[in-house]
Amino acid sequence: MPEHQQRQITDEQFHDATLIWNYHQMGHELRPCSAAIGLGSHDLGVATTAVDLYRAGLFPVVVFSGGNSPTTRARFPRGEAVHYREHALSLGVPDEAIIVESKAANTGQNITFSRELLAEAGVEMQSLLLISKPYMERRSYATCRKLWPEAEVVCASEPLELDDYIKSIGDEKLVVDMLVGDLQRVIEYPKLGFAVEQDVPGDVYDAYERLLGAGFDSRLIST
Repeated sequence: MPEHQQRQITDEQFHDATLIWNYHQMGHELRPCSAAIGLGSHDLGVATTAVDLYRAGLFPVVVFSGGNSPTTRARFPRGEAVHYREHALSLGVPDEAIIVESKAANTGQNITFSRELLAEAGVEMQSLLLISKPYMERRSYATCRKLWPEAEVVCASEPLELDDYIKSIGDEKLVVDMLVGDLQRVIEYPKLGFAVEQDVPGDVYDAYERLLGAGFDSRLIST
């Protein structure tokens, strides 16, 4: 990451983004689970993290879930889950430990369709490891608690600080836009019936409002 004076965003904006980044991560203690779901996105780090956690013995089977989307089609033309599977295979995960769910177009479908495939595969589910982008942990948790309330949910993501994640993506403005967009979804989705409600601390909400006012809004949904 460049030094602060080289940033395209201000130090104050970076501080606000860091508050939101930290809020999005659930801080769960990882433990063995019945199965995992790797949530498809533009971020191949999700698949890499799934490989690391599989090797650590935290689950026997993973569903890679995700089809095509406007933001991932160029990078993963055959679909997010297909590319995730290929990446995991290249790193030594056996094919029998991978289930591919290639139709989901949103997080709710990721969870619903993956649940169906795990049932079809005869996996007895008590607990679920949800693997996502770092800033998507809280939203995926809230969505899963709404759609699969009986499952014990543990959230995981690639262990990165915001600086390192920005470096991996290469676009500071886009990353902050994504942080703001996911927080908007955490706030709004419970009203739409998509997720359970999550408490948003005052300092996090204030940071969100400041970043919205500064124009970090390309990833918002219409409300």
